[in-house]
Amino acid sequence: MEQDKLIEDLKRGDSNALERLFNIYRNKVYNTAIGYVQNPQDAEEITQDVFVEVFNSAEKFKGGSSISTWIYRITVNKSLDFIRYTKRKKRFAVITSIFNSETGEQKIDTPDFIHPGVEMEMKERSAILFKAIDKLPDTQKTAFILSKLENLSYQEISEVMKTSVSSVESLLFRAKQNLKKYLSGYYDELS
Repeated sequence: MEQDKLIEDLKRGDSNALERLFNIYRNKVYNTAIGYVQNPQDAEEITQDVFVEVFNSAEKFKGGSSISTWIYRITVNKSLDFIRYTKRKKRFAVITSIFNSETGEQKIDTPDFIHPGVEMEMKERSAILFKAIDKLPDTQKTAFILSKLENLSYQEISEVMKTSVSSVESLLFRAKQNLKKYLSGYYDELS
């Protein structure tokens, strides 16, 4: 199989193999990352980090799972690490993030975010949905993003998350219940 050869070439340090792998998986990695971080520049950074990690850890890939599962797992981990790092950084910079350092005036920073697959006219609703997804616990968020945004099967998700299919089903059920709870106020306002 071509992908097995790519991994063998990567293990030998062949950067052309990394480029070929990048061309195959970059859109999937980017779309997964943007589902987590909801910022195109951050998703680009994570995408680059994922492929650096793929290149650096190719030697560790034993073939116990598919290459796509391995890359998704790295993407999920890099995305969650990025979110944790950002939250930690924000905790230490609360005052400077609330107030403009030059004028001392309070500033409000709510970035607009649209997932690439969402139609433009759904901008407001998708932004609200992604804010609700962002409130989910990491495991529920991962299962939901991989299922609903990346269209992975429950089996593929279980491999990425290193858990059972029944656990994935349970995570998705709880994620949907939480999203209903988070979004109920918004939809009540529309009625």
